[in-house]
Amino acid sequence: MSFIEIVLLAVGLSMDSLAVSVAGGALIQNYKHHHMLKIGCVMGGFQAGMTIAGYLAGLSFKKYITAFDHWIAFLLLLYLGGKMIYESTKEEKEKNCKTNPLCYKTLCGLGIATSIDALAVGISLACIETGIALEALTIGIVTFLFSAFGVYFGNHFSRKIDLKLDLIGGLILIFIGTKILIEHIYFNG
Repeated sequence: MSFIEIVLLAVGLSMDSLAVSVAGGALIQNYKHHHMLKIGCVMGGFQAGMTIAGYLAGLSFKKYITAFDHWIAFLLLLYLGGKMIYESTKEEKEKNCKTNPLCYKTLCGLGIATSIDALAVGISLACIETGIALEALTIGIVTFLFSAFGVYFGNHFSRKIDLKLDLIGGLILIFIGTKILIEHIYFNG
């Protein structure tokens, strides 16, 4: 994968974390700048860690799926992208949630929930035989930056603007999955 593709993948994966961070930022009453660092570190850490976990899991059964690994990568990314797009059309029920977004237990739960997609992407990366160090680091850093920004943005502006971040992230994941499939079928024949 090229670095631009890795960054696009990271942006697509970070949209769930960004959306959660915007919502969390909106719930913080006495906002301090270290709040965005705390949430950003947890979200970025889970995204990077789950990507690595998925990659390692994918390597363990790679030899059994070599003939159709590109289809697995495509279908996983298509499913994840489609799920994100579908969820972007649903009404938000968490608007009146009284959960404390700064509690580590809550943050870890949110980190796991938003990084399940990264686990599947890690499996996809193992299937297409790409590296993991640069990919996981980029995913973690991009998610950290997006999440930190999301907390700040959510605390200051979210009540006025309705963004469809899941829609954007879903489209990016579908694009990357389609590109993997086309490259494998037509150029690696």
